[in-house]
Amino acid sequence: MTSADLTARLRRAGVTDILTDAAHRSAYASDASLYRVVPRAIVRPRHSDDVLATLAVSRDLGVPITARGAGTSVAGNAIGPGLILDFSRHMNQVLEVDGPSRTARVQAGTVQAVLQAAAKPHGLRFGPDPSTHTRCTIGGMIGNNSCGSRTLGYGRTSDNTIGLRAFTIDGDELVTNPLSGADKIVSSLRELIGANLATGRTEFATFGRQVSGYAVEHLLPENGFNLSEFLVGSEGTLAIVTEATVRLVADPAHRTLVVLGYPDFGAAGDVIPAILEFTPTACEGLDHRICDVVRARRGPDAVPPLPGGKAWLMVEIAGDDLDDVRDRTARLVKAADAVDHRIVEDTAEAAPLWKIREDGAGLAGRAPSGLPAHAGWEDAAVPPARIGAYLRDFDALTARHGLSVMPYGHLGDGCVHVRLDFPLDKPDGPKLFRAFLEDAADLVVSYGGSLSGEHGDGRARSELLSRMYSPEAMNLFRQIKGVFDPRNLLNPGNLVDPDPVDANIRVSQARPVRTQLALAYHHDGGDFNQAVHRCTGVGKCRVDTRVLGGVMCPSFLATQDEKDSTRGRARVLQEMLDGDLAPDWRAPAVRDALDLCLSCKGCASDCPTGIDMAAYKAEVTHQAYKGRVRPRSHYSLGWLPRWSRLASRMPALANLAMRLPGIRSVALWLAGVDKRRSIPAFAAKTFRSSFTPVPTGKPVVLFVDSFTDHFSPEVARAAVDVLVDAGYAPRIASRKACCGLTWISTGQLDAARRILGATVAELHEAAKKGVPIVGLEPSCTGVLRQDAVELVDNEAARAVAKATMTVAELLAATPGYTPPSLDGVRVVAQPHCHHHAVMGWEADAKLLKQAGATVKRLGGCCGLAGNFGVERGHYEVSVQVAEQQLLPALSAAEEGDVFLADGFSCRTQADDLAGVSGVHLVQLLQQRLRR
Repeated sequence: MTSADLTARLRRAGVTDILTDAAHRSAYASDASLYRVVPRAIVRPRHSDDVLATLAVSRDLGVPITARGAGTSVAGNAIGPGLILDFSRHMNQVLEVDGPSRTARVQAGTVQAVLQAAAKPHGLRFGPDPSTHTRCTIGGMIGNNSCGSRTLGYGRTSDNTIGLRAFTIDGDELVTNPLSGADKIVSSLRELIGANLATGRTEFATFGRQVSGYAVEHLLPENGFNLSEFLVGSEGTLAIVTEATVRLVADPAHRTLVVLGYPDFGAAGDVIPAILEFTPTACEGLDHRICDVVRARRGPDAVPPLPGGKAWLMVEIAGDDLDDVRDRTARLVKAADAVDHRIVEDTAEAAPLWKIREDGAGLAGRAPSGLPAHAGWEDAAVPPARIGAYLRDFDALTARHGLSVMPYGHLGDGCVHVRLDFPLDKPDGPKLFRAFLEDAADLVVSYGGSLSGEHGDGRARSELLSRMYSPEAMNLFRQIKGVFDPRNLLNPGNLVDPDPVDANIRVSQARPVRTQLALAYHHDGGDFNQAVHRCTGVGKCRVDTRVLGGVMCPSFLATQDEKDSTRGRARVLQEMLDGDLAPDWRAPAVRDALDLCLSCKGCASDCPTGIDMAAYKAEVTHQAYKGRVRPRSHYSLGWLPRWSRLASRMPALANLAMRLPGIRSVALWLAGVDKRRSIPAFAAKTFRSSFTPVPTGKPVVLFVDSFTDHFSPEVARAAVDVLVDAGYAPRIASRKACCGLTWISTGQLDAARRILGATVAELHEAAKKGVPIVGLEPSCTGVLRQDAVELVDNEAARAVAKATMTVAELLAATPGYTPPSLDGVRVVAQPHCHHHAVMGWEADAKLLKQAGATVKRLGGCCGLAGNFGVERGHYEVSVQVAEQQLLPALSAAEEGDVFLADGFSCRTQADDLAGVSGVHLVQLLQQRLRR
């Protein structure tokens, strides 16, 4: 049966939101695991009737079903060969929060952070808090029995699940509290457990993080045949959960973070029993190896100050009585036998420390060896009292297998997270992967541990369960599966009759890139394949930046479509390398996935794994159109600096032509520009034509980009005034100096290299003399700072990148500089995406604070993003992105507020959609200069 036939059957059954195109199937072929299993179709159910209808089609046609939330599973539990039920798109509502009973009722696709926000007004929260809490769904947490950092205080998801609504494969509704429905299954299950009491009582719940296999202990008579808690952790193999009633808890009034330093990770593990005596709500382990990677990638200040040592325990002591919290903290420090410690009572001060731990899964995407690090043996757990010895033996095991490791995790629970540099790209990679997993399974079992401590077994560990459980227990699993799902249609390949652990590994299937690449990919050894496979699937690109801040990923927030997330695009590019749905650069799936990428570069800074989708899009576009006719906008918007120079000869005539309706309409159509867009007017006089060099002062090169020169020369004039006031003598590069940005963003990389190469060669003379190069347009400054190194790839480019800075960075580095007073000035600031991603906006924020301004800093993207929002077909998404933060902020601004936007695109978008004029930082400073 074809996908079209399957879609037709689903539509006849009443299902409407069905995806079968190659881009979506590629995006859903993997989760956060190593595995690739291409589905036949994706259904995004709008309500329970859609779920029932999909189950009916599954039964009739024998097509398997896999339930999926945010797709953050690291074990391959959220992918399958048949139908994917994505609950995150529509069935994602908090249905009820009952403050007095401390409960909430939610749909399966509800994001954990959304539930937290709904519970907060009641003074409550959902206890389990995995590191992916900003995007993981409650249904996914139920599937895996997720835990998180504060399991010591609040328990696992199973401990906080009161009742479930679910459907069996036969379409019967099963309600677990009070128990009703699916009578035959319930009766058979009671009988089965009654016949296997000895196995159930001896092999399960031996310690808190035993998550592997089915949680049989909850079905024992003495535990009340608790079907709610039993189904938690069954990975969607027994029933499809649509709704849950969960327990909420009250946050303690006081939280103190104690960071304890130890000589090594094993030594940190040894003191866990002593730490647990003080009833912490969290006890997390962090190793120097992950901190070293963070500093190498993001700079020496990226890791907050830590006490002495090479491994740390982050212990949270919480309670409603501050004196008790402080007393337990003091006694803990004395008993902890640490080489050094730090006590943090301020939650704002503690947040950056927790963030390093929270981003662990993404940050660990590169091993200490510098090679890609993979999931596969991700979250094994042992009894906490034995964790120190286990960590030493695990280090020895990885060394024997020639692997490097960055361990971290919930040491207070005995649960360790690792990613390892398995040589999966080698011919015998899968074989070596299997050998390690078998040895690792035997090691953890020898410690009385569990193959999985919170992520479930999935495709990564299910085959190894027989090493952990007796034949009687394994037979019990098979019989339980048979009671619920005798045809094996629910998430096959997991837990029972599992796929081999070394089957369907996407990285090992990758085809080498045989074409000449345009970019250098320095951080990936020149390998586009390795660059694209940086994406480990942690899904941070699905987070609402209005909650978390940052930029990534504006198009996903606009469309709520997985293929429009950074991860979804990475998966399609991986499919181009690994699979057959997108076989080459010009594949429709590749074009569809990249079409709505704004090239904002938000992922380059916000993605923990360092994905740079803007660079990948430029490369793909370059390869796809090499030697071919391009879209019209590539010749118009892509060559904008060239046309601007021509227009500057007769700017009045050019502006008049753009105002005449007939000519304007034809010109916009020919240019591939949306007719709803206004065209910025060319300046009557360019900055270059009127610039006079300043004779005295410290030398600085002012890089005057095409946008500033032809459209906003007043910005450059303001910059000269500000720099002269700071003691500098600005000079400018030649008339032809251009960064090639518009050629880069349209994938015309050969031309961009020629243009940028010439500019780099000219600027190199200043860089060699130690003369700073100051950019005004953030995107152009970002090109000199980052893209030039990847595109031009020579010593001159590296020297220019090092010498290039923003105005705020230069002023911050100027001895004795004091900015003009901005006391009483209220600023609504929209940092340009490239400013945020490449240079960072911290210097600007500090300068404004030093000047006395009150600043409201916006996150997200303005939505115009250079040529993106101007091109035909992008207008609606461009506006939707602007509506996320920019337009609401402008609407809420008070009279007299200053809209600060260094980016020409940001100012244009605000003027176009809200009629608000923005100013550049140098203009704001110029207005207050001492005269």
